[in-house]
This record gives sequence, C-alpha cells and structure tokens, in this order.
Amino acid sequence: MKIGYPCVNEAMDCSAANTFRLASYSEERLIAAVTANLTCLRRMLEWNVAQGLLFFRMGSGIVPFGSHEINTFPWQTHFAAEFRAIGDYIKANNLRVSFHPDQFVVLNSPSSDIVRRSIQELVYQGSMQDLMGLDGTAKLQIHVGGLYGDREGAISRFAEVHATLPEAVKARVVVENDDRLFSLRDCLHLHELTGVPILFDNFHHECLNHGEPMAEALRLAAGTWHPTADGVPMMDYSSQALGERKGKHTDDLVDDSFREFLTNLNGLDFDIMLEIKNKEASALRAVAILRERGLSAPAPNVPVPPLNLPPDPNAPAKAKRAKKVANN
Repeated sequence: MKIGYPCVNEAMDCSAANTFRLASYSEERLIAAVTANLTCLRRMLEWNVAQGLLFFRMGSGIVPFGSHEINTFPWQTHFAAEFRAIGDYIKANNLRVSFHPDQFVVLNSPSSDIVRRSIQELVYQGSMQDLMGLDGTAKLQIHVGGLYGDREGAISRFAEVHATLPEAVKARVVVENDDRLFSLRDCLHLHELTGVPILFDNFHHECLNHGEPMAEALRLAAGTWHPTADGVPMMDYSSQALGERKGKHTDDLVDDSFREFLTNLNGLDFDIMLEIKNKEASALRAVAILRERGLSAPAPNVPVPPLNLPPDPNAPAKAKRAKKVANN
C-alpha cells in the first residue's frame, strides 16, 4: 500500500508548474520552463522516495500549453532524455505516478469543441507518461463530467467518446466518483459500458451515495481494476472539515479518522492519494500510521534530499515563483 499527495511539495523551494502568459509565448520561455519543471519534479520524487512516499500525482503544467495549438515546439523529442530519466527513476524506486487533468476536461460535453480539447489534453498528459516509459498502471484521473439534465444520456455520451480515444490514452483513463452528480453507482454503470476502472473517493462517497457501506463501496470499486493492466486500485482520501460546508476537505489529516477508515479495507490493497491541503506533512503522518499497522514498508535507509538548495552566488536574484495561469 502506497501513500501520496498531489502535485506540490509545500515545503520545497521549487515548483514543477512554472509557466508564463499565453501572450508571452516563445520557444525560449517554453524550454526554460520545462527544464525547471522537470528538474523540480525529479527533486520532489527523490525527496518522496527517501520518506517512503511512493505515490505522487504529477501536475499537468509540466509543459506549459502542452495541448494548446500555439505550442508547436517538438518538446517530446527535445526533452526525450529527461523524461526517460525520470521514468527510469520512477520504475527503479517502485513509485506510482498519475495525472488528474483539470476540470475543463469533460468527455461527455455536448460541445464538440470542448470534447476535442479534452481529448487533446488527455493525449498530452498521457504522452508524458509514454515518454517516461511507464506502463498502463500510471493513470489519467477524470470525472464523468456534466449532467446536462439527462443522467443516462450523459453517461452514454461519455461511453461513446471513450470508445474513440487513442488506445494508449484509453489504457490510462480512470473515472472518479464525485460528491454532487455521479455516484459510485453511476460509475459502476459506466464501467459496465466501457470497462473503465473506478478511482474511488471515500469523501465523495460520504457526500453522495446510495446506501453502500464504505467497506462494500471499496470492494466494488476495487473490482473494476485489472490486476496487471491497471495495477493496484487507486483512491483519493479526505474527510470533512469541521464547522465548514458539507463537502469541504479538511486542511490536515485527522489521524483517528484515517485509522478508522483503514478498518474498512478488509485486506484490500489500495494506493491512497491524500486530498488534503498540507500535502506532504499529512502524507508523512499517514504513512507512519500504515507502518504501525504493517501496511507499508519502512522508509529506505537513504539520505533525505534537502527541501531548499543553497543559493547560487552566480545566479541573478531569484524571481518570484510564477503563478499558474490558464492555457486558454
């Protein structure tokens, strides 16, 4: 069982999502941003491995405007060696990685333009996993999409679009049950139509369900994953923030709630992504709890890379970290 957190190590002095405004696009800016992003991604992975955090959700902004028409630079060949080196590190250290494309990826949209751009984004993110040499156990996590006033029609439209995806993408796509529109039951129906695995979100299930106990829900979701083609089932974990609106994630791992959740597994193996604000801090506590219960191996006896590198005396004053901007 592996524990992870998404995209950003809050304590680290670098970002793997450096970008720039669309109006400022140039090949020079793109090369500089991707170089910095891949360097930081490698540092984060090394830090995670040293801590025994072996599940990581990579950010979709590694290549700025990676699926946008403006980006005609052959970044796949230019950075092939760098992507391959990161993939080799991932495989050598038994890491599990994934992507969670942004909310604008909606395969069941009635808009053909939105569907087209959604597929382009999935192809872009899947291509990074391909460049890393990763197999189909590295996933692309998406939601079913919008309801559009017709639940069955929305599910059927997803299935129709899913059937048109490139096989390399289709092998990676998984769907997550959400907290407002599409429950685990809906995702199970979609699985029947498409074979797409269900990435189970425990907190979303608490918010939207049809009476399935947590242990049963976990069993049903796990049954949609092929043991070799898909690997160990993935899931998202969080809990309700006290005193906040229903559905708001807690900012910090509630240790007792996490321990109670683990009792529902009943021998099932899941790789668990923490959807919790303080990310690596909660992940370190969660993996310690798993170790207490014999569900995770001890951290390897290797040096822990520093979170902050010493300043380069020959470098110009460090600019403020660029804010992530939308690519359209």
